[in-house]
Amino acid sequence: MKLSCSLVVILAFVTRVYPEKINLQELRCLVCRRTIEEMEKEVDKVDPSKKVEVGTYRLDHQGNQAQKKVEYRRSEVFLTELMETVCNKMDDYVRVRSKTTGQLLVIPLIINGAMNPIVGEYDIIQDGDLNKSLKFNCENIVEEYEEGIVKHFSAEGAKDLDIRICSEHAKLCPKQSVNEDYEFEANDEL
Repeated sequence: MKLSCSLVVILAFVTRVYPEKINLQELRCLVCRRTIEEMEKEVDKVDPSKKVEVGTYRLDHQGNQAQKKVEYRRSEVFLTELMETVCNKMDDYVRVRSKTTGQLLVIPLIINGAMNPIVGEYDIIQDGDLNKSLKFNCENIVEEYEEGIVKHFSAEGAKDLDIRICSEHAKLCPKQSVNEDYEFEANDEL
């Protein structure tokens, strides 16, 4: 908390911080993408060889249980636990507008314990609740689309999850083909 307050004071001198009306649909799209990105990072940290048995404990007509082993990181148990905590990461993000293009973005304020080096390229957009709306939107998105998030993350070889979940499933972002490459804030984690 003390670090966050200090960073806001420092940022006030480094870059402009100002309130601004935001397109809520655009903000929800950006928060959704960032949430999925954060979940992907956490999933990638888990050893893929770690397996867990899933299935039912009911017996079929031959007396067998229908169970199978899946990667723990793709299990509903792990993904549900992850969704309960992923929105806490939004406390480290800020809404910004590019000084050159005017594009609205959501970027991490802190990377690996240090200030994000590209913050100076953006104008920070402050809201009345100290950017708690990012976490609030994240929590709403995770709650509303929980089943779809689990379904897409559970799939073997799942790729382009931000597009599949945020654009195709939740329809929070404009339609975009999964084959279409895009540059999503490429410089935000230098």
